Amino acid sequence: MAQIPNLDNAPINLISIREQSQKELINILKNEHGVELRHLSADHIQTDCTKVVYLVRSQPNLMRHICSNIHHDESKGLQREYHVYFVPRRTVVCEKVLEEEKLHNMVTIGEYPLYIVPMDEDVLSFELDLAYKECQVDGDTSSLWHIAKAIHKLEFSFGVIPNLRAKGKASVRVADILNRMQAEEPVNSSDFLNIKNGSIELDASIMGLQQEGKKTKVPLNSSDKLFKEIRDLNFEVVVQILRQKATSMKQDYTEMTTTSQSVSELKDFVKKLNSLPEITRHINLAQHLTTFTSKPSFMGQLDMEHTIVESQSYDICFDYIEELIHKQEPLTTVLRLLILFSVTNSGLPKKHFDYLRRELLHSYGFEHITTLNNLEKAGLFKKQESRSNWLTIKRALQLVVEDTDTANPNDISYVFSGYAPLSIRLIQHAIRSGWRPVEEILKLLPGPHLETKRGAFSNSPSFDSLSGVSTGIAKVPDGRRALVLVVFVGGVTFAEISALRFLCSQEGMAYDLIIATTKIVNGQTLVETFMEKLG
Repeated sequence: MAQIPNLDNAPINLISIREQSQKELINILKNEHGVELRHLSADHIQTDCTKVVYLVRSQPNLMRHICSNIHHDESKGLQREYHVYFVPRRTVVCEKVLEEEKLHNMVTIGEYPLYIVPMDEDVLSFELDLAYKECQVDGDTSSLWHIAKAIHKLEFSFGVIPNLRAKGKASVRVADILNRMQAEEPVNSSDFLNIKNGSIELDASIMGLQQEGKKTKVPLNSSDKLFKEIRDLNFEVVVQILRQKATSMKQDYTEMTTTSQSVSELKDFVKKLNSLPEITRHINLAQHLTTFTSKPSFMGQLDMEHTIVESQSYDICFDYIEELIHKQEPLTTVLRLLILFSVTNSGLPKKHFDYLRRELLHSYGFEHITTLNNLEKAGLFKKQESRSNWLTIKRALQLVVEDTDTANPNDISYVFSGYAPLSIRLIQHAIRSGWRPVEEILKLLPGPHLETKRGAFSNSPSFDSLSGVSTGIAKVPDGRRALVLVVFVGGVTFAEISALRFLCSQEGMAYDLIIATTKIVNGQTLVETFMEKLG
């Protein structure tokens, strides 16, 4: 089992959040003696237990699985107690499914209020995998209430958030809900203050284990000291550091076997040996990744991504995407580039939009028409209705930085070898000088933005949530480091997290950072949420 992240060095007491969640789960299980917990699926449960507990997200499709299981038990003449605990809260639409199936009187309903999962000492996840699609495509904004509730729970533990900054329709909506929650259930301002789930699963053989065909989980969080050292570096630099550590270890070993050593020198060498498993693990991972990053196709895609964000040549980008479609490269690869191309151009001219849409369906099958419709609804792949503002935005926010030093970076653009993530550049402005100086640029970006103050500063360190006041982050009265809560609605990438950590590490940035998100994503997993499952 992968090691859970160590939270001892978190800027706030995240351990208490984890322990509270554990306590609430234990209380549920204590009330249900002799219960077996199993993974819920469409398959019927085979058990001799007289009690069945379902711990589920509030999703109608999961309720139908539960109803199917209960109906199956009834058909077999089995009598059991059924308990459904909704995570994090019950919803009318789910209870309606039970009523429609005439099972609501047979089920005891409860809640397991798990709103926040600490993924690392500075990263929190709401574990809302489909929030982006649900909001943008399905029109279901219940996840925004969930996000606001999670932030409000943090306020009850650590103090009221005095300043809110929000950019984007969904973020502004979260801020509105949060303000309403504060009005209805106020926090006392004097209160004291795909890597998946902190690990990666891969073939055991990749890690040098003699277990062919088996999977192994490798922890990738701050519990691994070497990972904590290298996690925010550019991949090219990671390889160099691992090579240096391995070479140093080899030299030390040679010295140990060829010369006499003192007791203290022997002790130092043994200490270094203790880190050998970590070094070996990361060398294996880096070697595995290199088999992908060294491929011409990967390098070609990377070059094209830079070409698109730099707006160098529309025709070259269009032709490259067209060629990928005709070669039937993986659909997620094509859609990632197509989305980036469409977003930076404010859509595609009707002629090109219709052509690429037709070619995609012809190459990959008309069953993917729903996927394309989903992307259109979300505004990620659309017809051009106005001139693109990307060049103005890119220049004003310095999103493309020439001659980036990835080994000794002085700007967040190092994470993408010359491209500064737009989201992090906005946060950088918010922290340093507020959004007033870039307000005209904010208006060019999709969705509204707001700046608001909420209550007075508490006597303890307070959050400043990026969700704009006209100045940067105010200092905590007693001189302690301020806390910044950055909330990403729809997902955040590890590269963006690394860029934020880099900001915090810069001289003059006297604050601590907590990152919260609906889900940690990458280009592929984000695209996959819009793809309809076939079959």
